[in-house]
Amino acid sequence: MRSIALLFMLTFMALTANTALAQEENGITREIELGALFTSGNTEDQTLNFTGTIGLLQDQWEYMFSLDGLFSSNENDVTGQRFYAVASANYEFSEDSFFLTRIAHEDDRFSGFDSQSDITFNYGRRLLDNVADMGLTLNAGIGARWSRLTDSDFDEPIVRLAGEYNWKISDTASFNQQLSAEAGSETNIFRSETSIETQILDNLSLRFSINIKHQTDVPVSRERTDTETAVTFVMNF
Repeated sequence: MRSIALLFMLTFMALTANTALAQEENGITREIELGALFTSGNTEDQTLNFTGTIGLLQDQWEYMFSLDGLFSSNENDVTGQRFYAVASANYEFSEDSFFLTRIAHEDDRFSGFDSQSDITFNYGRRLLDNVADMGLTLNAGIGARWSRLTDSDFDEPIVRLAGEYNWKISDTASFNQQLSAEAGSETNIFRSETSIETQILDNLSLRFSINIKHQTDVPVSRERTDTETAVTFVMNF
């Protein structure tokens, strides 16, 4: 785990450091978030969580791709393994309105599902443009979700509602809150992502975050609510 974390960080920095200026000129942004905890002695625990985001802004289009992962083990037994990928294409047809196509895929080894994927088509609107240092984005859409289990699969139509609030507290600190609800005919999924970020250097920040996922119907013996609390370093390129 130590070797994987170090290799992942060094590889990403090598790929991005030499191209940061060109990416900025072409409207490309990259962000990576890393956090790790290793213990030895009486307790052998390893935990690694990471998030990578790539954004491309081109005329009225904005493309985003993010990958969120978590791996944890205790005494060489894997106790957590999750990957959550989201890709989106955002078309702005006015200063404060946009159309968003969003695709997501989650593979959580301990959720009881082999995987869950969804696609939605959304209308969004930006608010609070006249309020300094604050921003609010709301969007709503419809789509479908595919849930895969070991013994059974099911597909369902969904309605998605989401919102994101940003507050620039100071020149070096910011607050972010994201909420989403995906209501389906078989199960509903609610997510909350809360974070406070403090800038340390020009492209390095420290982030404290709390992520909550609640699913109304889950396989037998599985919990409906998962909570992750993390303190991570964030690098922007």
